[in-house]
Amino acid sequence: MNILERFAPYFRQINHFDRDNGLAFEIHAPGEITYRMTVQEKHLSSPGIAHGASLAAFMDCVLGLSALSQALTEGQLTSTVEFKLNFIRPARLGDELVGTGKIDYRGKSLIIASGDVRLPSGELVAKGLGTFNTYPLEKKGELYAALADQN
Repeated sequence: MNILERFAPYFRQINHFDRDNGLAFEIHAPGEITYRMTVQEKHLSSPGIAHGASLAAFMDCVLGLSALSQALTEGQLTSTVEFKLNFIRPARLGDELVGTGKIDYRGKSLIIASGDVRLPSGELVAKGLGTFNTYPLEKKGELYAALADQN
């Protein structure tokens, strides 16, 4: 079992944010992910419309997991340095949002990831671009122990 196969169930177990907000993800390959979220009442800022902060948090998940899924295969973790978000259209109560992320650049200590949030119809809701710092997995002892190769 590779590190991403060990990571996914562990991350689902410890990630309260995803669980509390109804988020689900798939890692297709290092640096290539899909996240899903259905807009709930707790995500609204005005009647029927999602708050921009809920979309920003969702985009941080999309971009962050893209970067993290690449970094993990190299024995690294990531932290968000910055990200930019373009809101294209409003997300509405009940909308299923599909976020896709990918790596655009991998340097010595930084990863640049881009992402889209779309409706299942393909309509674009938001675009994002983020920068992530990498650091050794060993710095997070409990996570390192949980992901250590058991073979």
